Parts: sequence; C-alpha cells; structure tokens
Amino acid sequence: MNATSTISPVITADNQSLQKDFPLKPFAIHHKLSGHPLLTLPSIAQLASQLPRDQIEYNSGDAAISQDPDKVKSIDLDPVEIVNRIQTAGAWMVLKRIENSPAYRTLLEDALTSVARARGFKSVRDAGFEQIEGFLFVSSPNSTTPFHMDAEDNFFVQIHGEKFFRIYDNRDGSIADDAQVEHSTVKHRNVKYDESFKPRGIEFHLFDGDGCYVPYQWPHWVRTAGSYSISMAITWKTKEVRRLNDLHRFNSMLRGFGLPQAAPGVRPALDSIKLAAYRAMAATVQPLRSSEAMRRIIRRIALGKNANYYLKKA
Repeated sequence: MNATSTISPVITADNQSLQKDFPLKPFAIHHKLSGHPLLTLPSIAQLASQLPRDQIEYNSGDAAISQDPDKVKSIDLDPVEIVNRIQTAGAWMVLKRIENSPAYRTLLEDALTSVARARGFKSVRDAGFEQIEGFLFVSSPNSTTPFHMDAEDNFFVQIHGEKFFRIYDNRDGSIADDAQVEHSTVKHRNVKYDESFKPRGIEFHLFDGDGCYVPYQWPHWVRTAGSYSISMAITWKTKEVRRLNDLHRFNSMLRGFGLPQAAPGVRPALDSIKLAAYRAMAATVQPLRSSEAMRRIIRRIALGKNANYYLKKA
C-alpha cells in the first residue's frame, strides 16, 4: 500500500494499549468493518465457491473446549451450503488465506495501515507487519472453537453476532510447554485445556464492531451465542515470529528422525545453522505449493497421514 494514501481509521484502541501492551498482551479493539460488502453472507458464500478446497476447513460447532482433533464431528454439507444455512447448520467454518483475493487483501491492508499509523509508522512495512493473511470465520449459534494456539499475531474482529473470546497467558510455559508450542505450530493447533488455567484467562465479550488483539501463541477458545457469527482474523508475522516458526518446523522434522532438539533460543548458534538449512529447503519446495494436489502431498510427507484432516470428508 502507498504510505501517502489517506484512509480513515479502520481499527482503533486506546493509546496505552497500542503503545505499551502491543504486542505483548491482549487488549480490546474496535473497528468499522461490520456491514462491509465483502463480509456479508452472500459475499462469503461466493468466496467459498472460489477458494481451493484445502483452504476451507469446517466441522460441527458441537465441540469441547479441550477437543481431541481426531474425534471432531463432521458436517455433511458443502462449503457454500454451510454459509447459506449457517443459522441452522450447527457448523463452524474458516476460509483461509483470503488475502489471495485482491479485494480482501486491500481490506486487510487498510485495517493494519490504520494500526501502523496510530503507532506512529507510515506503513505496514515500517510497522513490521509482514506476511499479512486473513481468515474468515462463519459459525452457527452456540458453537465452540476449541482451545488452541496460533502461529501469528492477530487482530480479531467481530463482524456479526455475539461471541465470547477467552485468551490465556502462557508466557511462562505453564499451559503449553516448548514441545506443545512446537506441536501446535507444525501439526495441529489444539491444546489440552484444564480448569486450573481459568485464573490466567481474560474474556472479551464481543458484538458487531468489537474485537481483540491476540498475541503470538497465546492459547484461546471461543464460543458463539444465540445467533450466527461472522468474524475475521487479520494476521501477520514479524521477522521474529517467522524465525521462531521456521525453527519449530525444522526441529519437528529432525525430531521425526529420532533426533531430540532444544527449543529455539537455547542454542543460538545452532539455531542460525538450522534456520539457513530450513529456508534453503523451503525455497526449493515453495514453487510446488501453487498446486493444491502438491500441497496435500507435501503436508502428508511432512506431517503424516492425518495431516490433511480437514479434507477427510471431501
């Protein structure tokens, strides 16, 4: 985006949160995206009809907070039907990588540009927002998104409906240790929940126009209320987050060969060697990922036979 363009603020938060809490702690935000033409059910249904199937994940919204990912209930509808029948479908759905659509890319960049400028930067690049991605969530009433961690930072915005979003402080590793963080980054995002975690949580009660900032790898779970919900995650990765994620991936690969690995940061010199090796390997594989069929094969080779779990009923 051109740094000299003028846009009205899309995402807002109090100054202390943006200057002192970001990016280390969660905080409430507000936004002007509710009612946007791209974020209505008809537009989302059209997007669902166009996205590659491996960029759409959906299942029953009847899930436990501590859900075993191998026991998730499926929904026998196609993606467009789920959107069109979301009030009664009993479903949870996410449309991934919506930034690949130019119109949605502009929407995401405008939102992050408003945050960057509120923090004193001219552009998203100056603010360190790299690898910008978007995820659209459509959920039926009384649906649960299980306890999980995400490998990016996230401004989560509620577009329609009511949602309870509970985020937990794991900075000391007492909820998810290094091994669990690696597993959630590489294999499956879900984390086992225990009621003893409750004092570490902060709850955001979200309606249209509300949202929250979710820091990198802070565990969270989400529940809708009595109406269908539309939400969006506006995500990015800083250079440091990309470095950590690449190290987690390489460590997981080596661990698969029976070679135990220290967590990132324990042996910095070795981390540098691993990072160079992994990125050289990833650069070779990346051109193959333009094919959906190859993406499925690569995931299966790298992560095992259950890696394409979201395609099991496709």
